Amino acid sequence: MNRRIAIARPQSGVPCTQSGVAPTFASEPACNARRRLLLLASLLALPVARAAIDLVATPAQMLGPFYPLQPDSRAGNDLARGERGRAQGAPLTIVGAVRDTAGRALPGVLVEIWQTNAHGRYHHPHDDSPQPLDPNFQGYGRATTDAEGAYRFATIAPVAYPGRTPHVHFRLSRGGRELLVTQMYLPEAAAANERDGLYRSVGDAAARRRLLGVAVPGASGTLRFDIVLAAARD
Repeated sequence: MNRRIAIARPQSGVPCTQSGVAPTFASEPACNARRRLLLLASLLALPVARAAIDLVATPAQMLGPFYPLQPDSRAGNDLARGERGRAQGAPLTIVGAVRDTAGRALPGVLVEIWQTNAHGRYHHPHDDSPQPLDPNFQGYGRATTDAEGAYRFATIAPVAYPGRTPHVHFRLSRGGRELLVTQMYLPEAAAANERDGLYRSVGDAAARRRLLGVAVPGASGTLRFDIVLAAARD
């Protein structure tokens, strides 16, 4: 319900506003400082817009068979840096923030990602694909969210392999407790996404869109993937 703001008229008889014109703090010399302060206080008392709250949780997705058998706690956030150079494939930077549904940033969340190399093969002993491995591609990385809930990864653009559209796996945890497992899909692979059974398993179209990385204007090769958790699990 909108509140009405009563604006007193100055004792001099000159109105603080003209008919149909919103009140201002300038060009109205008849409005004294006290009335300006009262008007400002009334404006500040209005209900705050709920733009940053009531967010919708990111849909969960399956872990898949290629999560590392023994995740390397020393792995960093650069999957494309090898001992002899950079990994093959198109460079991709993934940035984002982790929040709860009230819009609060969640610091200290461990974000793990894993994906295929430029040939469509996972760096995992159970992947029996005939495609080659890339010795400079780590295949797995981890980062911890900062005070603003932000994280960042340097990797390569994932590619499709039989039965799956390009995607990056995400697992979030804190204090050893798993919070979410999901996947990020590429916006430019729209046609392949629509043929992907796991992507289509999220029945609501709006929910599926929350699984898409978002191109960052002015930052070529960068996708933003913000993650919303169903609750702020301390």
